[in-house]
Amino acid sequence: MEIFKSGNPALSEKVFQGTLVAPGSETMTERGTMNKFFFLFLMLMASASFTWKAFYDGKDIGPWIIGSAIGGFIVAMVIVFKREWSSYLAPLYGLLEGVFVGGISATYNNVFQKTAPGIVMQAVLLTFGAVIAMFLLYRFRVIKATQRFKSVIFTATAGIAIFYLLAIVLRMFSIDIAFIHEGTSIGIIFSLFVVGIAALNLILDFDMIEQGAAMGAPKYMEWYGAFGLMVTIVWLYLEILRLLAKLSSRR
Repeated sequence: MEIFKSGNPALSEKVFQGTLVAPGSETMTERGTMNKFFFLFLMLMASASFTWKAFYDGKDIGPWIIGSAIGGFIVAMVIVFKREWSSYLAPLYGLLEGVFVGGISATYNNVFQKTAPGIVMQAVLLTFGAVIAMFLLYRFRVIKATQRFKSVIFTATAGIAIFYLLAIVLRMFSIDIAFIHEGTSIGIIFSLFVVGIAALNLILDFDMIEQGAAMGAPKYMEWYGAFGLMVTIVWLYLEILRLLAKLSSRR
């Protein structure tokens, strides 16, 4: 899902440096960004409940999952290149991402209801736990977002993105990279690595939001920062869900 020093294309130092604020205008704050993130999160949960309910009502949610995935990607790309539109498009992204996440979650919950009951709730709790842990580690400067740290995480994130893109292309030719989906030892190690990188991206996201507020970025950048944080958290959740599915297949 998504480039730059933070590992997240939505949150980079260059992005914040490229914004201008008119004299007397309101500027970005950390609290304002988090308030907007929680608003986006509520929108995501609301739309996720729609596809979740639709699935258990026996409806075909496949088109909803595919449509929301494509729509969310398009909206995300527009936001990345038109940051000033984020106050309008970020809520739409939250709704589309919720439809996608709700559909994927319902599917996993159904497939693994016997081998891993409660897999979705476990993934949600682990995601929340990781977010809180990363925030505390960042806030108390246990982990610092140094330039070396940023470079390592950016490189790893870019590598994962390229690898996933390659896997998608190969799958079009009926060639699967087994360990991406299967619960082999290599597959589990790979998922643990990806989950770790996704979690560490949160450190960089928090750092970039803090820098944006310190630089006095425009008010609309709060929406942009909230959007970028959501991108990382959704990615983390999906990777944790995939890891738990792999672990359950070994039981």
